[in-house]
Amino acid sequence: MVSYQLVIDCAAPERMARFWADALRYTVEPPPGGFDTWRDYWRSLGVPEDELGEGDGSDSIVDPEGYGPRIWFQQVPEGKVVKNRFHLDVKVGGKREDVPLETRKARVDAEVERLIQAGASIVRVLSQPGVDHYAVAMVDPEGNEFDVV
Repeated sequence: MVSYQLVIDCAAPERMARFWADALRYTVEPPPGGFDTWRDYWRSLGVPEDELGEGDGSDSIVDPEGYGPRIWFQQVPEGKVVKNRFHLDVKVGGKREDVPLETRKARVDAEVERLIQAGASIVRVLSQPGVDHYAVAMVDPEGNEFDVV
């Protein structure tokens, strides 16, 4: 069996973990047993204080159902400068074969509004007359692109 986690470089891991936990309906991963915070855990392993970043160290999220990958937000010093080569599609609309376009559009628009409240911004709407597709391109609080479909 192959196991993996998704790692996303960022400036503010805790903020990104909270945003994406909300966006994906994940939970912020609790620290290992016996530790009040992730900072306490990393200190116990000998990680130097100047490498721990700020806050309590909550920088990873997990799927509460156990199906999706763990996602770790890794703090890096450089900011994002170019378009992502990899992005997530947040799928809320439903399958074309089962759900009419207008219903999918309404579901996507509702999710877009929820994500705007969480800190995302709209880049553009992906829709053309006569094409059975609707999506909204967005960016997270640090400018990483994703689509709501």
